[in-house]
Amino acid sequence: MDHFCYPYPSRREVVFANKGMVATSQLLAAQAGLHILRAGGNAVDAAVAAAACLTVVEPTSNGIGGDAFALVWSKGKLHGLNASGAAPFGLTLDMIKERGLAQMPDSGWLPVTVPGAPAAWAALHERFGKLSFAGLFEPAIEYAQNGYPVSPVVSGLWKAALARFKQCGGDEFIPWFSTFAPAGKAPAPGETMRLPGHAASLKAIAQSKAQDFYRGALAVKIIDFAQKTGGYLRLRDLAEFTPEWVDPIGVNYRGYEVWEIPPNGHGLVTLLALNILKGFDFDAKESVDTYHRQMEAIKLAFADGLKYIGDPRFMQVSVAELLSGDYAAERRKLIGAEALTPAAGAFGGGGTVYLATADGEGNMVSYIQSNYKGFGSGLVVPDTGIALQDRGANFSLVPGSANCFAPGKKPYHTIIPGFLTKNGQPVGPFGVMGAFMQPQGHLQVVVSTADFLLNPQAALDAPRWQWTSGKTIQVEPQFPDHIAEALFRRGHDIVRTIDGQAMGRGQIIWRDAGGTLMGATEPRAGGAVCAW
Repeated sequence: MDHFCYPYPSRREVVFANKGMVATSQLLAAQAGLHILRAGGNAVDAAVAAAACLTVVEPTSNGIGGDAFALVWSKGKLHGLNASGAAPFGLTLDMIKERGLAQMPDSGWLPVTVPGAPAAWAALHERFGKLSFAGLFEPAIEYAQNGYPVSPVVSGLWKAALARFKQCGGDEFIPWFSTFAPAGKAPAPGETMRLPGHAASLKAIAQSKAQDFYRGALAVKIIDFAQKTGGYLRLRDLAEFTPEWVDPIGVNYRGYEVWEIPPNGHGLVTLLALNILKGFDFDAKESVDTYHRQMEAIKLAFADGLKYIGDPRFMQVSVAELLSGDYAAERRKLIGAEALTPAAGAFGGGGTVYLATADGEGNMVSYIQSNYKGFGSGLVVPDTGIALQDRGANFSLVPGSANCFAPGKKPYHTIIPGFLTKNGQPVGPFGVMGAFMQPQGHLQVVVSTADFLLNPQAALDAPRWQWTSGKTIQVEPQFPDHIAEALFRRGHDIVRTIDGQAMGRGQIIWRDAGGTLMGATEPRAGGAVCAW
């Protein structure tokens, strides 16, 4: 691997190891993954254990009722898993429009889609796992049953969720409060939280290899709750769900192969932007041209993504067309000296957790799961700890659009795991969680790595920016003043934000040619890299 430099004062040191590594947004989850590695498990076992644990120790960003995606490097090949669920068969566009809605809500039953995370855990283990499936859940069950101290970041997110759901009316929201705020308040930093219903659900999933969730007693509880409170999920929706093994999509950027999951996820947005950027040369990282071109490229990529990405069965433009060199060249021509208002090209035809794992055998996993907005829809199946996601909030209600709502259809999906290879050999997993920040975080990590040779921790520490709409760009407080001012003079509407969570939270594990692992974790959250 190329030499990586240290142009920024890192808030943390890069972690080096050679037998195994787990990087997550929560120390307890990272330790759970490391425990599995030391017990003889591989990177996939560790990823499943850490993912299950994160539903307990960071329920503000993911849960049993969410979706998941993964990229797995094993035996010289990269594999992709799409475990995102579809809209209920019993809900139609007309039923939604009869309510007078112009867009999908983010709470209640309308945005609830079939959860995919439990099936992801089972599918990953069945294909690549080494230890017993049930044993992978022991740390998560222990924390749910006996309690864990809530971290400061999670406490803050919990408090915000409490305020959000207090604005929701209806009996269907009562189980959220009895499960996650039984004392009428969010847990304070360091306060012990116990989730016994969550523990019981994890036990059932562990013992049945997730079958109980889709076809057993847990499925019956989910559907019973839906029927009693006006929901649309039925047993058919759960029983017919299966995760999909997919071929990753990628582009070559500065000699690195950058890999993402294909649609319905929006990893394609990162690749579209990189395809545009590889036609430019960057002389320096802290240059207005460097930042300006990245911002313009991501705006153009998002314009295309938001128009063309959806459930691949309904897309009218192929991934190959969008990633063609000719199309990238045409889009590149639109980037000039001034900020533009993005528009999609023409063809003829925000809550999330990310983790990375690696083992001494060469296996590596890039994994992400989410309930979408914090706890999700605000609906929790009584006595189970299952918070149902609101992923359907991303559906369009515009007939004929690629992402327009339809029964049994998957929505445009924001969670994306990333992976780098070079000359066909693995460099490693990376990801930056945070809804529509995710492709932008991926872009910034890749450019920092490939163009400027930043080490993984420096790549995460570097000041971030985020395009939000029109010509508006959010930047962090530490973003250089002179660059911000120069971007403003080019027509960008620069807005400084102190909300570190808005800029995403990332993890990286790189492997060098000698097999040494280099891990980095997010300075904007209570993340950790555990290794041996």
